[in-house]
Amino acid sequence: MQKNMVHFLSTDTIRSMSNSIGRMELTPWDLNFLLQEHMQGGLLFHLKPQPSQEQDAHHLPKNDVIDHLKASLSRTLDIFYPLAGRLVMIENDDKTASFFVDCNNLGVQFVHAVADGVTVADILDPIYVPQFVESFFLMNRVLNYEGTNSKPLLSVQVTVLVDGFFIGCSLNHAVADGASFWHFFNTWSEISRGSYDVKSTPLPIFERSFFDGIIDFPLHIPNPYKENVERVVHPPLQQRYFHFPKEKIAELKAKANAEMNTNKISSLQALLGYFWLSITRSRRLNDDQEVQYLIAVGARQRMHPPLPNQYFGNAAQAVMATSTVGDLIQHGHGWAAWHINNMLASKIKEEQRKFLVDWSKNPRMVKFSGMRSTKLLTGNSPRFNVYGNDFGWGRPVAVRNGVSLKFEGNLTVFPGKEEGSIDFEACLLPETLDAMAKDAEFMQAITS
Repeated sequence: MQKNMVHFLSTDTIRSMSNSIGRMELTPWDLNFLLQEHMQGGLLFHLKPQPSQEQDAHHLPKNDVIDHLKASLSRTLDIFYPLAGRLVMIENDDKTASFFVDCNNLGVQFVHAVADGVTVADILDPIYVPQFVESFFLMNRVLNYEGTNSKPLLSVQVTVLVDGFFIGCSLNHAVADGASFWHFFNTWSEISRGSYDVKSTPLPIFERSFFDGIIDFPLHIPNPYKENVERVVHPPLQQRYFHFPKEKIAELKAKANAEMNTNKISSLQALLGYFWLSITRSRRLNDDQEVQYLIAVGARQRMHPPLPNQYFGNAAQAVMATSTVGDLIQHGHGWAAWHINNMLASKIKEEQRKFLVDWSKNPRMVKFSGMRSTKLLTGNSPRFNVYGNDFGWGRPVAVRNGVSLKFEGNLTVFPGKEEGSIDFEACLLPETLDAMAKDAEFMQAITS
């Protein structure tokens, strides 16, 4: 049976009932992403059909469940009201452009779809993520600046499967980062199941007064429509999820610290070093080639004074560890993890403020020209609340990303389903993933 046939049953615009208005300014962290693609993340839910529904996938879940999700989304937009707005660009007299979010409540796109013949097992069982999963998301490959005025900041697609459903969200990355994305998702799920409590999930903070004395809003930046952004031709890539149980993570952390005679290497740093070493081996590079690992680091707690955790927007920077292939492979796992630890420790609080000031004076948006096979990039966090997102019909069984922001060398980290475990989505060339699967030293620590 064909597995890539997704049919739209309905398309709606969901608005906030409170009709909040206003304007949300964008910082250098936000504007830096204008030439990048939307952020896409979604959750897979298993839902056993009732006997009367066995033959009719179009009603799994029932239409009243879809209506419930629409209603709870509207109530969530009362809280996250900028997401119902639009990205606005103003052309300045000095031939630059300025961007902000107009909180005009034009609404969020909501699509109810069905994937004919697709089961939860069709998504979970294959070693590599099936290509049809990308059809569970809207706004594929759309660049963030292209959302000005007309396109919604947030698009939601609920895709009904034979025995479950998938909620996929596409969010303009110039408006929010992963922390804000999952804050929204957590709030929506709590409202949907009727257990929202502002004490457990605090309100988002859209205030920009934290940047007084650092940034003069609105910033004047090069007009992205005149930047001649080239569309990247991606090589054939595959995605595979690697699951690290809690016990294996503890072993890797202990091993890395013992090799370097320290106790400062964290669990995540031990895993990042483990991937860096294995992928470098699997890429079959020359010993004298330089390899780089870019890691997105949260900036909320690195600001002085710190930003609140519920600050809504982008607040992260990529920092880079560098080595030669020969040094990395010769020194091994502990050295790789320690190298990453030292790099992260060097990013003191003053550097966050310096980045904001320097970028404001000389704006340089990141152009996505594709990753070279000598680089890795890791984003997201194992601290995000992913598997607690129960909309009223049980917890999710898996998390999956869309096709946007997929490039060779992209490693996305998530918390695992079991407490203390961690998952990585690796997007790599097929031959690299194949070599990793044959790397006994790497595979002994994971379950996929």
